Amino acid sequence: MNYVLGVDIGTYSSKGVLLSADGEVVAEAAAQHELSMPEDGHVEHDAERIWWGDFRTITRELLETPGVRAADIAAVGASGIAPCVLPVDGSGTPLRPAILYGVDTRATAEIHWLNDRLGTDWVLRHARTRLDSQSAGPKILWVRNHEPEVWKSTRCIMTASGYLAFRLTGNTAIDHYTAAFYAPLYDLESRQWNAEASRVICPLELLPRLAWTSDVIGKVTREAARETGLSEGTPVIAGTADASAEAVGAGVTEIGDTMIMFGSSVFMINWSRTLPGDGVFWSAPALTPETFAVAAGMSTAGSLTRWFRDQLGPGAGRGERGSADGAADSDDAGALARDYQELMAAAAAVAPGSEGLLALPYFSGERTPIKDPLARGVIAGLTLRHTRAQIYRALLESVAMGVRHNVERMEESGVSHRNLVTIGGGTKNGLWMQIVADVLGRRHTARHTAGASFGDAILAAAGSGMLESLSAARRWVPAGTSYTPDSDRHALYTEMFDDYLRLYEATREIIHRRASARDPRSM
Repeated sequence: MNYVLGVDIGTYSSKGVLLSADGEVVAEAAAQHELSMPEDGHVEHDAERIWWGDFRTITRELLETPGVRAADIAAVGASGIAPCVLPVDGSGTPLRPAILYGVDTRATAEIHWLNDRLGTDWVLRHARTRLDSQSAGPKILWVRNHEPEVWKSTRCIMTASGYLAFRLTGNTAIDHYTAAFYAPLYDLESRQWNAEASRVICPLELLPRLAWTSDVIGKVTREAARETGLSEGTPVIAGTADASAEAVGAGVTEIGDTMIMFGSSVFMINWSRTLPGDGVFWSAPALTPETFAVAAGMSTAGSLTRWFRDQLGPGAGRGERGSADGAADSDDAGALARDYQELMAAAAAVAPGSEGLLALPYFSGERTPIKDPLARGVIAGLTLRHTRAQIYRALLESVAMGVRHNVERMEESGVSHRNLVTIGGGTKNGLWMQIVADVLGRRHTARHTAGASFGDAILAAAGSGMLESLSAARRWVPAGTSYTPDSDRHALYTEMFDDYLRLYEATREIIHRRASARDPRSM
């Protein structure tokens, strides 16, 4: 057995990777798909066509790699967007499209009802988080309340990685990390499904059995082998959510390791021996019984720099002329890349502190640590002297300030950050990554990997015995670029950080009032 296979199902695309026994990426493949939004606040995927369809397509393409035989695959691992809610019948056939993670906000009434019925303190004590749109429990209750015919036929609730594992093996399972986001159904202390919550949401028998991420839960069936090209009998692990697989793929595998992902938003995962008890961050069991995951998230990062580029950057408005799915054509893509390079070069010539500007990056509200959906962006200190480059740098600095806010607040909750690893598209901006190091006053390493599917393959290697441990996978992960803080710049940014915190407190009441104001055009 010479290879391991990993596949990740994303919001708009899926990716797969084939790794050799020494961690070399032998082949990669990808598939694009659409997102369904049948009503305001409803966001869905067709699980059979998208999740299983993409898996089949990607796997068959990877198995066409010269010199690779299906019999050479030692194990398969899959991850996906999470948590999702997919009701299936007794044969495992989906009864409706899958309800997606926190972008789907349909279950607001169910959140309020559960908080009243169970009590917010009870939820916090057992789930170690507060219910929000990321919680799967209220969405299961929504199906029960709004689709009685679907509910009557439901025999199991699955998520993306669990559905793929089921289609491959015929066995149902969900890893502990993903299960924790099924709040309030998962009890974080006992690491079991919570019987009290199940009595008001769904019977326990509708929930998959719990497993650890790298546990082999079954083997590829004859039918799955026919559909995918894999060999019958190939081991399949339980799999996990995309973010935790991404962390593994970045080499974040040990206690004190923290991944900071700079995409359209910021997402952070830290592996810890302890759990915060204040409900500020999202907590879950990690990939093994000995560890926990503490996660944080900001609402903007790349989406903020894109907004600036499209509205105020060179060639403003060019980003609006893409295709219907938001992708620019090849000519526009090259021009847009040059826009970013021009903005970065101009911002690099601006001294730290952006000539007295201070910004709040809350252009889409904010997640952790303030958890304020009505927060809004602020650019303070503007004068007629200020330039586009200074404003752009101030926005880069504001995102770094938000990262520091999360890092320090996590430490106040008992989390340690021994090793910081940054990944994602934002790491291509070297200036931004240096600003992050200077604001944090900490060294971090920016790594470019094949993403969550790379982590899936590593997890499959650990589950099959190809790797003796997840920590051993570090030798498979690219070294990356290290950014070391400058002490003088860090001292300046520390003064600014204090003002950053005060700026939010000073403007919050006004911003909330304005954010809640009715649009006069609707009157």
